[in-house]
Amino acid sequence: MSASSHEILKTVFGYEQFRGKQEHIIQHILQGENALILMPTGGGKSLCYQIPSLIRPGVGIVISPLISLMQDQVNALIQRGIRAAFLNSSLSLKESYRVIEQMYQGQFDLLYVAPERLTTAHFLEFLTSTQIALFAIDEAHCISQWGHHFRPEYRQLSILPEQFSTVPRIALTATANQATRQDIIAHLGLENAKVFVAGFNRPNIHYQVTAKNNTNQQLLKFLSSKHRHEAGIIYCLSRKRTETVANWLQQQGYPALPYHAGLPSKMRKNHQAQFFEREDLCIVATIAFGMGIDKPNVRFVAHLDLPKSLEAYYQETGRAGRDGLPAEAWMVYGLEDTFKLQRLIGMTVTDEKQLRLEKQKLDLMLGYCELTTCRRQVLLGYFGETLSEPCGNCDNCLNPVPMWDGTEVAQKALSCVYRTGQRFGVNYLIEVLLGNTNERIRTFGHQRVSTFGIGQELEKSAWQSVFRQLLALGFITVDADYGGLQLTESSRPLLRGEQKLALRRELNKRNVFVKKRVRQEVTNFSKTDKQLWEALRAKRLEIAQIQKVPEFAVFHDSVLKDMVYYRPKTLEELGKLKGIGKNNVAHYGQHFLDIILKYDIR
Repeated sequence: MSASSHEILKTVFGYEQFRGKQEHIIQHILQGENALILMPTGGGKSLCYQIPSLIRPGVGIVISPLISLMQDQVNALIQRGIRAAFLNSSLSLKESYRVIEQMYQGQFDLLYVAPERLTTAHFLEFLTSTQIALFAIDEAHCISQWGHHFRPEYRQLSILPEQFSTVPRIALTATANQATRQDIIAHLGLENAKVFVAGFNRPNIHYQVTAKNNTNQQLLKFLSSKHRHEAGIIYCLSRKRTETVANWLQQQGYPALPYHAGLPSKMRKNHQAQFFEREDLCIVATIAFGMGIDKPNVRFVAHLDLPKSLEAYYQETGRAGRDGLPAEAWMVYGLEDTFKLQRLIGMTVTDEKQLRLEKQKLDLMLGYCELTTCRRQVLLGYFGETLSEPCGNCDNCLNPVPMWDGTEVAQKALSCVYRTGQRFGVNYLIEVLLGNTNERIRTFGHQRVSTFGIGQELEKSAWQSVFRQLLALGFITVDADYGGLQLTESSRPLLRGEQKLALRRELNKRNVFVKKRVRQEVTNFSKTDKQLWEALRAKRLEIAQIQKVPEFAVFHDSVLKDMVYYRPKTLEELGKLKGIGKNNVAHYGQHFLDIILKYDIR
């Protein structure tokens, strides 16, 4: 590496030595070569194009997606004595001409420009008459439909290898899985470029994910116990919620400000400036507050709603602990998040291929939330990086998740989805499983389906956990238009009893099984009652095996118990027992009635 590079590093940027692969990357670029650089947030990507721009003849063109952050980046460079400017729609026509004139005169080392400005015919023509040191495409994942910040205008950057084939092109991103990398390479003509992967692991960040249960109070407990006077970012899905949460935090005595694209520009800039200046301020934001944030001492990033993808989650959480000190990525989530995002995707995405991609990314995000293993191993694995041992710095590593055999309850949940027509949401399905009769259930006649009342062994909150996990594991999916749950092909082996399923037990849920109480009551049966009980169970098992369905799909335990207690003598009386529908009576009723009559000696 040339002495001038080390001198620039020390005198301009104030560092004694390069980190990781920075030195090799800079040397590669100084030789006029192209590169794809994958480096975690806070890993020092910007130096990889800033130093070569100061050494190579000409101006370094930096393509950046966020206009609002260009000025901050340029101001920081000017403070270091670097000749830098930006060119975007925030400038007046007169100001834009002045920047172009100064650039033509060779007065800049770096120029930041938005992709839509760079690809205009006028600006491209101007570039052909200017000496260019390099093109740096920052946040390069925006070029890919697999990327979480897909920007259609980034696709137009494919013109760079066509018109400026001799100018080095450097694509940089902190979040790119294999599919995204291939898109970047293809659209920027980087097939022969060297790929530098600096690793995605941020070992100083502690990952914690928990189910929603009074979100505001959960957030308050998190802040009061660990981050009382520290700077952090709190992400919400909607603009309205950012303002609501910020106001609520202020009432609780926490300095907090909202940030979203709907706020006046002056207010956004003011809130962002306060966040950079203060050490105790929380910004409650949508994803409009994000790319390019360079505050090193953000001690936590909290998500009050589910991110759209693992790429988005990784990048957003990566804004914590850029100084290398301990930081936290904390998230609460619920099924309602999935439904909201599904509807949002359905409303905003019209291309069928893109719709499938977005849904796949959302499914992977939910699956991450329901993990029972090391979160860091799975997160890094998504980006193609292997962590050989559990990290020891996530919630699952520090507090291993207790598991339980959820095969039977999963079968009940899936069967209820099927029996009610695969068009209802979670809350309705739980009402059916619990046997709660209301006007809506009576309207649809679901008090007569075989799954009505078969789920009384679990509380509502526990059933919500079961449905979340079934969705995360791919046994059910959400209808994008109406939010109803539908079975997937993967559910068939589980419903047939060909597959066992272990589920995570939520530690804050009671999860009391009625079945245990039923069995206790069975011990109080008379000798004849016990014989009838066992005969009914044997018949149920026989029918279930013939039909290739789980036993509860024939009759659940509480129904058999009622048969023992009430001893119906006709099919009509049998049909009046709770949890028995007409189909059950028609298909199985006589078999059980014959057994009851055989033992009826009362």
